[in-house]
Amino acid sequence: MRVALSTASVYPESTATAFEIAARLGYDGVEVMVWTDPVSQDIEALRRLSDYHGIPILAVHAPCLLITQRVWSTDPWIKLQRARTVAERLGSSTVVVHPPFRWQRQYARDFVDGIWRMENETDVRFAVENMYPWRYRDREMLAYAPGWDVTQDDYRHFTIDLSHTATARTDALDMIERMGDRLGHVHLADGRGSAKDEHLVPGRGTQPCAELLERLAVTGFGGHVVIEVNTRRAMSGAEREADLAEALTFTRKHLASAAPVPGTSTSPGPRR
Repeated sequence: MRVALSTASVYPESTATAFEIAARLGYDGVEVMVWTDPVSQDIEALRRLSDYHGIPILAVHAPCLLITQRVWSTDPWIKLQRARTVAERLGSSTVVVHPPFRWQRQYARDFVDGIWRMENETDVRFAVENMYPWRYRDREMLAYAPGWDVTQDDYRHFTIDLSHTATARTDALDMIERMGDRLGHVHLADGRGSAKDEHLVPGRGTQPCAELLERLAVTGFGGHVVIEVNTRRAMSGAEREADLAEALTFTRKHLASAAPVPGTSTSPGPRR
């Protein structure tokens, strides 16, 4: 099981900086967040960074955020096709995708079937990520369709994000049980249940980060664990790197503490 660094974890620093930090700290790879940084959108630039630093690109996060509505195209299906092409050409196993916003009505209406069609055309996994309701004071808005709880719909692969489970105020361990062997990808971060999506360093919030990692190790999880944390408040590059080193140490410690003994059989968990 490899531990990767999301390039989003160094924001507002660049995609190139993420590769440099991942290599220096000993991460096993990176997940590229495709956003407004031109390098994140450029296959050849990403290939050069990967080759130079000796860091594989294990996953590609499609441009699904509000700030990336015009990246590559305004057509969300074209965005996913471009993300698949990047993953195929760079040898990445997974494209991470969010469910549509509710105002993307046609896209939302066809999303579940469309993701199945795209997966049938490639070996790349499209792992749909759990999201959360948007909250303001006592009001809650359902911003995603078909829904923020992706286990309520029929996808072949899922991504679980523990900052999102915190914001949704849902049980992360129960969610991975519902995902079963369709869980293909993990975004590891922490949260305290705030209305804001916090993406804290694992161990600094209330989410069962250690328990989830230990469960993945025991069940022989075959996907990647990606550190996706918010370091925007870091006062220096050294402080940012210290946070990312702490996250990597935490992750490897808890994966190793429950790793199966060689020669014993494991089960990937129940199918949903």
